[in-house]
Amino acid sequence: MAGPYKIPEGIEASPPILSMFELYGPKYIWFAMTTALLGSFATLLTATIINVAIPEVMGAFGIGQDQAQWLATSFLAAGTVTMLLTAWSIEAVGVRLTFVIAMLVFLAGSLLGGVAPNPEILILSRVITGAAAGLIGPIAMVVNYQIFPVKSRGFAMGMFGIGVVLAPALGPALGGYLIDNFGWRYVFFLAVPFSIISVPLAMLFMPERDEHSAIPRFDWIGFILASIFLATFLTALSNGQREGWSSEYIVGMAGVAFLSVVTFIWWELTIKSPMLEVRIFLHGRFMAASIVTVVVGVGLYGSTYLLPIFLQTLQKIMPTDSGLLMLPAGLAMALCFPLAGALSDRVQPRIVIMTGLLLFALSSWLMRGVDIHTAYGSILIWAIIGRIGLAMIFPSLNAASLGTLPLSLLNQGSGAINFLRQLGGAFGVNLLSIHLARRSVEFSHQYTQTQVSSPATVEMLIKLQDMMFGQHFGFIMQLPMSFSFLSNAIFSQAMTMAFREGFLLIALVFLISLIPTWFMKANLSSASPDHAR
Repeated sequence: MAGPYKIPEGIEASPPILSMFELYGPKYIWFAMTTALLGSFATLLTATIINVAIPEVMGAFGIGQDQAQWLATSFLAAGTVTMLLTAWSIEAVGVRLTFVIAMLVFLAGSLLGGVAPNPEILILSRVITGAAAGLIGPIAMVVNYQIFPVKSRGFAMGMFGIGVVLAPALGPALGGYLIDNFGWRYVFFLAVPFSIISVPLAMLFMPERDEHSAIPRFDWIGFILASIFLATFLTALSNGQREGWSSEYIVGMAGVAFLSVVTFIWWELTIKSPMLEVRIFLHGRFMAASIVTVVVGVGLYGSTYLLPIFLQTLQKIMPTDSGLLMLPAGLAMALCFPLAGALSDRVQPRIVIMTGLLLFALSSWLMRGVDIHTAYGSILIWAIIGRIGLAMIFPSLNAASLGTLPLSLLNQGSGAINFLRQLGGAFGVNLLSIHLARRSVEFSHQYTQTQVSSPATVEMLIKLQDMMFGQHFGFIMQLPMSFSFLSNAIFSQAMTMAFREGFLLIALVFLISLIPTWFMKANLSSASPDHAR
């Protein structure tokens, strides 16, 4: 129903959003952005806050690193699948109803996580919240992209990014405080108030379904194939170290994953209403942006997974201190977002993106030198450099990728970009966790062999027995305690080396991603023949 206001100049949006401008006027920009930000803030808060709780959860349930990493990976994997449903859900039931249902499901999953009696139920709650979050992110991005004038869309992505990155910035600090003072279960309740507030706001300010558009058929086969691919591939990666990479189980899982993804691509190319419009990747700049998006997902989620675990397991700092250490970096990222967004409206997006990639690569390169004695100030500075780099990447990358597509493919493009970033995050966390477990064992074996029959080691053990244990324990206790001390020292050094390699791998991946970024030069008009329609 039309309202008393005129549509602001320069707005190119879907009919439901245009009708909201007629109803609320120019202020609708801020009404819609606030609503979208609240939903995104709640879901992203839950996505990252778990990282500081992982060591506590491992101790509470007696699980290892290979099982604990599913707390992060399952959230990302579930969201990766549901992100592909963005276009269908908007066309079938509309932005408003999809947003409200997703927030209610997210709320239920958060409450379930807080009362989970075992790790299986806890992981299930992460799957539920991740699935809901997978819809919220792309919808918020689609709405925010359309409510600003075309010439200000880079700035729009920057403003939207402030709220989006505040959640990962505040999450570890708030989570650490809750863990130290109340317990790890309370981290799942933190997003509940934001979820509750966002529902009535969505009923008021989110656009309804376009009544003139046809309701597409749901792509059940595509959805099932995508789910099978992610489940089998991530399972193969997670269990490969324990089961053996050449075992029948792992080879079988990998084979199913390969067949399912090939079949998924073929199926999406042949049906009339695909869950993922694969042809959007024929747009050159969108394809290049997609590759960079995967890399950014690896770096964003991989680094936020590695750093808290390093600080708590090796440097032995409390969860609160771990979160507070990462807070300034997140705030720096939030402050740089609008500046980077405005810059992307004036400078070639690829220049801004390449600068950000180099900064994040530099941050990870510096992180490769961490050890148990590294000063917190140094880690903080390195983290700030990386987050400033991410702030330069996100607005330009989002605006450049969606700007190549016509309005009719905007929902598909938003879902695809968020899907790829989440996919990169799921793979990044999974692969880095595997690398950490595998390389720490290998380094431990190597260091142990160097200590066998070493005169220096024997001399050190004798001194250790006399100086530390000799005064309080008998000879029977002295020797095993000395060897235990040596074993812990070896394992600590082995873990440090594994962490270093993890940060180095992230740096190399970001440097390689400069290549596809260079090809993001095409003009918006040439990238998409019907863009101007």
